[in-house]
Amino acid sequence: MSRSEQISKLLKTLASATPDIEAAAVVDNDGLMIASALPADVEDDRVAAMSAALLGMSDRIVRELGRGHFELVMIRGTDGFTILTRCGSDAVLTVLAAKTAKLGLIFLDISRSAKEIARLIS
Repeated sequence: MSRSEQISKLLKTLASATPDIEAAAVVDNDGLMIASALPADVEDDRVAAMSAALLGMSDRIVRELGRGHFELVMIRGTDGFTILTRCGSDAVLTVLAAKTAKLGLIFLDISRSAKEIARLIS
């Protein structure tokens, strides 16, 4: 099984095992999709580009304000959450979660998955 297939399988497991996670994707720092478990009506390229843009801005904010290294950013909308977290230095995990999500459990599952994805990428 290729690395991309392993990451895709991990994302599908994350989305199915955690009820409040609706979708997930792994994007490299340049905005290229590595793997995804996104609904059919969501464009991979758009998610990848927006994830890279948000990663770049978040990285810069953390650095400029002296907050160390970027780890996670969360955006709350009226219909749910978008969460990005680092997967090593070369990629970011983007997760879409329901508005009723139990964030503590989501963060735990995301953290575990990000570590495994970082291991697969490096």
